[in-house]
Amino acid sequence: MLRRWRRARRGSSHRVAYSRWDGTQTGFDFSTSDLFAQMNDDLLYHGDVNAALRRLLQQGFEVDGQQVQGLREMMEELRRRRQERLEQHDLGGVYDDIAQELRDVVDMERDALDDLAASAAESGDERRAAITTETVDQRRFQLDMLPPDLAGQIKDLENYQFTSSEAQQRFDDLVEQLRQQLMQNYVNQMTDGMNNLSPEDLARAKDMMAELNSLLEKRQTADEQLSPDIDDPAERNRMLDERLQSDFDSFMERFGDFFPENPRTLSELLEVMARRMAAMSAMMASMTPEQRAQLQGLAEQLLQDMDLRWQVDQLSQNLQAMFPDAGWDRSYDFSGADPLDFASAAQMMQELGDLDQLDNLLRSANNPGALAEVDIDRARELLGDEAAQSLEQMADLAKLLEEAGLIENREGRLELTPRAIRRIGQNALSDLFKKLQQDRVGQHTMEMFGGGHEREYHTKPYEFGDPFNLDIERTIRNAIQRTGGGTPVELSSEDFEVERTENIVRSSTVLMLDLSLSMPMRDNFLPAKKVAMALHSLISSQYPRDFLGIVGFSEVAREVKPEQLPEVSWDFVYGTNMQHGFMLARQMLARHSGTKQIIMVTDGEPTAHVDEDGRPFFSYPPARATVEKTLEQVMRATREGIRINTFMLDATSYLTNFIEQISKMNGGRAFFTTPETLGDYVLVDFVEHKRKLLGSRRH
Repeated sequence: MLRRWRRARRGSSHRVAYSRWDGTQTGFDFSTSDLFAQMNDDLLYHGDVNAALRRLLQQGFEVDGQQVQGLREMMEELRRRRQERLEQHDLGGVYDDIAQELRDVVDMERDALDDLAASAAESGDERRAAITTETVDQRRFQLDMLPPDLAGQIKDLENYQFTSSEAQQRFDDLVEQLRQQLMQNYVNQMTDGMNNLSPEDLARAKDMMAELNSLLEKRQTADEQLSPDIDDPAERNRMLDERLQSDFDSFMERFGDFFPENPRTLSELLEVMARRMAAMSAMMASMTPEQRAQLQGLAEQLLQDMDLRWQVDQLSQNLQAMFPDAGWDRSYDFSGADPLDFASAAQMMQELGDLDQLDNLLRSANNPGALAEVDIDRARELLGDEAAQSLEQMADLAKLLEEAGLIENREGRLELTPRAIRRIGQNALSDLFKKLQQDRVGQHTMEMFGGGHEREYHTKPYEFGDPFNLDIERTIRNAIQRTGGGTPVELSSEDFEVERTENIVRSSTVLMLDLSLSMPMRDNFLPAKKVAMALHSLISSQYPRDFLGIVGFSEVAREVKPEQLPEVSWDFVYGTNMQHGFMLARQMLARHSGTKQIIMVTDGEPTAHVDEDGRPFFSYPPARATVEKTLEQVMRATREGIRINTFMLDATSYLTNFIEQISKMNGGRAFFTTPETLGDYVLVDFVEHKRKLLGSRRH
């Protein structure tokens, strides 16, 4: 709502001009890769891009060396600026200045009475002096009997016969000024171009209010005629504005000078009026009972046109029904010493209202698109250039990620694309390998060469048993060098040179990921999930022929598809069912060829298993049956040639003994690691394991 109010307020003097890009314009083109990388851990932990974007908005971020403020920081600044104004100002000035002006008028009149009495006494005319003294005493008595309230003082002074023409003029000017100010605030005609409302202006204001109420009635009738199936408020407003555009244009042609905001539709006009009237309501609510009574009395005294007041009250009721969230009931606790006069108080209320509206909008912004409702120009006035620029950038986050192919909108909800899932894995891999030498990651380094299926584009002298992939050019060259040239070229077996080939070594791996409740409780879940994403990225990019399966296990185990990884979270159940996890891992590996291994990441001993009826059984401390059934699966994996490598986080002595037992039975390795080093150990071990396999197949 703030955006629409302020957009209308600026009017046609703040138009936006578009031109062809010539390289000189300043834009907000920052790297979506860097942006997405900052969301990576959040996406890994929760798997929800909507939640990740919300947290990014709240916390802010840095891209390409540029810091983008978060909404939390902006809201804190809004609260600070609001409190600063409240602690500086005092609404008492709204009526204190009026009271002081009236005291000055009365003092000026008393001085005139004193001068008149002294002049009569000095004249020597006793009769004149007596009459003058009686008149002066009567008027002094009238001044002494002025009531304490401002409205009563003005009423009595309007019936008072001033001695001083200067005091009379000053009082008349004050009354006219108050009438104008009350009119401008009461009717909310707070504009730069209408500071001096003439009687004709007041009459036109009454006509304007009456016609605006008539427009509201037409709008309500038109709204009732619209189909109830149109439940989008923005769409209903658009349709109503179209139907009433002619009436609105006619209204603005006659009364547009009251609205320098230059609203373009009836909806914008009504929001302008709602904002003004809500600010006046807030000002009255923020006053002390005495201050409020003073102003209400003045209004009743100076604005006696009952029809006008009825029109204003009617419009206020209609607008409150249309815009219940405009802040009609808000109030502010001013505690400062700097008094505000009438005009300054009204302006301050508008500013405080804008601060509140912006704060509410930022507080309720659940996605970047919601920030499109913020008026950037007004945000710049309230918070400064840096915050305004940050809001502009954050409003485009979802659009930028969607254009980069990383997210897509599915029925109003943002979802990760397959490209985003690959990117998450790549980012996790990069993060885990950032402390390692680049030439040690993901390379098939060979120390031995031999026969195979993949061409190496190198040659070697033929040896018995090599595939006879003869390199004709090198073979003939060898024969010519041996014989010294001439034709025909005679070949000998020692001339034969064959193409080198690379053995294809296929590795099948299942990662068993502990999803029990202890993982997040001990801060182990995020690094473990990061390893899973990084392994998937490594294998799919560097070893596309390899297989990586993922099994998550807690009370029971389940297969996790790579595309499901970003959304995988821990289970809110007790139990670490390694037995079921090994069972599923073996079944998955049985469908694939090559060397086979299981990598298990866990922080707890086995406390659950699946019984003969397929039902999960849980016990802590671990039951003997659970341990035996788990070791039975280890023995089966060993017989099937499957190596089990285990990475333990926060290992207890019991877990350590159990994993050492697995390693002895299976021949796999056990790593005692921490969340900080888990990724390095797992991925380096995977790559080293791959190298050893490749080396053992060379000859």
